[in-house]
Amino acid sequence: MAIYRFKVSFEDYDDVTREIDIKSNQTFEELHRAIHASTGYPVAASSSFYVSNDFWIKGEEIAFLPNPRKVERGVALMENTKLSKFIDDPHQKFYYTYNFDRPFDFHVELMKIMLEEDEQKIYPCLFKSSGQAPKIPGSVVLPVSGAATEKIMDDFDFLNDEEFDPENLEKVDHLDDMSIDTPSEKGSEAQEVEEEDQEEDEFMDEFSDNENYDADDYQKDDY
Repeated sequence: MAIYRFKVSFEDYDDVTREIDIKSNQTFEELHRAIHASTGYPVAASSSFYVSNDFWIKGEEIAFLPNPRKVERGVALMENTKLSKFIDDPHQKFYYTYNFDRPFDFHVELMKIMLEEDEQKIYPCLFKSSGQAPKIPGSVVLPVSGAATEKIMDDFDFLNDEEFDPENLEKVDHLDDMSIDTPSEKGSEAQEVEEEDQEEDEFMDEFSDNENYDADDYQKDDY
């Protein structure tokens, strides 16, 4: 049984490559799954291999989870198509598009044909891996670590101290109504009170320091 070694590279990320060994009588679906076992991408996404020439021009399509239009057209299916059916060249190339909703394009090139299989290996298998596969567009990762983690844990501790019951909506309303003055707010209020007291003291001191001040004289002078 012949063994094919394919080099798989991202079209837009030349430094990310995988080399996969697979039996000649295995299917394109098995190659599809092997590729994404090495990238970490979900395999259940509509994808296609295209027989290609040396200039990566697309030819006949071999599809996985094709849309109805392709099915009506009679497209070849990966699960039913053996690799050997489309290997006419010792350096055969395939253009491969993964996930048509958010596509990644790959170049798949036959690098080597080995006439004997290794009985200790289970095919397909990863022979060599280089570079980290890029994230799928639109994927979201929510890193929660360090101070953020401590803040979340403090919130849970606070709720536990209040004997929070998720089913008790009255307690939720009670927690929402609670207001806590921060140190900065308390400091601002104290400072405003202190400034008002100081202004009153200065006003009173101004008149108390005037020994000749007489309220009756003050009124007579005005009139």
